[in-house]
Amino acid sequence: MTQYSTAQNPCSDNVILNQWHAIAALEDTGRNPHRTRLLGEDLIYYLDGDDVVVSRASGERAGPGLPVHCDYGYIWTCLGQPEKPLFDMPEYHEADRRNVCAASVGVRVSAPRAVENFLDMGHFPYVHTGILGEVPHTEVREYDVELDLEKDEVLATRCRFYQPQAAAGATGGMLTEYIYRVPHPYCSILYKSCPDDESRFDVIALFVQPVDEENIRAHALVSVIDAHSASIDIRMFQQTIFGQDKPILENQVPKKLPLDPRAETPIRADKSAVFYRRWLSQKGITYGVIPAAA
Repeated sequence: MTQYSTAQNPCSDNVILNQWHAIAALEDTGRNPHRTRLLGEDLIYYLDGDDVVVSRASGERAGPGLPVHCDYGYIWTCLGQPEKPLFDMPEYHEADRRNVCAASVGVRVSAPRAVENFLDMGHFPYVHTGILGEVPHTEVREYDVELDLEKDEVLATRCRFYQPQAAAGATGGMLTEYIYRVPHPYCSILYKSCPDDESRFDVIALFVQPVDEENIRAHALVSVIDAHSASIDIRMFQQTIFGQDKPILENQVPKKLPLDPRAETPIRADKSAVFYRRWLSQKGITYGVIPAAA
């Protein structure tokens, strides 16, 4: 089983402790115990019949069981007391969708930095050249962002960007429409134009597992209308994107996300990031961030 360093202190942020967190793809879980780390604590998880067991690790043995929820292809658990159900993503349950757990990638960065990078369209032509963007199509068009108070999430709409290959099954460039949802401090959902059906959206979700304050496992779900591409091609397309983002994220300084609006100067393209940081600050989150000065 994987061994994790104990250098980081466990989380004391109750807002984050009481959230559901993805820790592994259900399809990769068996009866033999697997070891992982969440919020600075070692966990053990495994299948017991048809049930998934997740518990704190006590040496090589499992301690008391933790809450478990399985949805969107992943195992979710909570180190505190879940204050509300896991966010809704009804598209996953549509009968004609291809749902692929595309990757679980370790990255040396904080969870909020990873979410903010996922929201950033401005890096597409430079980091994902020839796939999600290309020169000279570098402009981030004006878009709308709001904080949905009823659902308690950040929502960005009217996002449009030219992409040479918007999806694994795409055969040419297109002006892609995006909608971003941030329904969880460490998770984001992207809805984007579907090359196979103009009336619907493909969905890509990022579920970030905070190993500790400065290390994560990024879990990706791809839910697409695509009857032609093999699952391995869908998976490899997403892993290529992850592979390009990983060194950029690991070179972020500082690794934690500053919430003070004066810490990093935003531009128009960063509107989603500004709302996201403000939302984290309003929620009083301290884990994985540098809180704004009082």
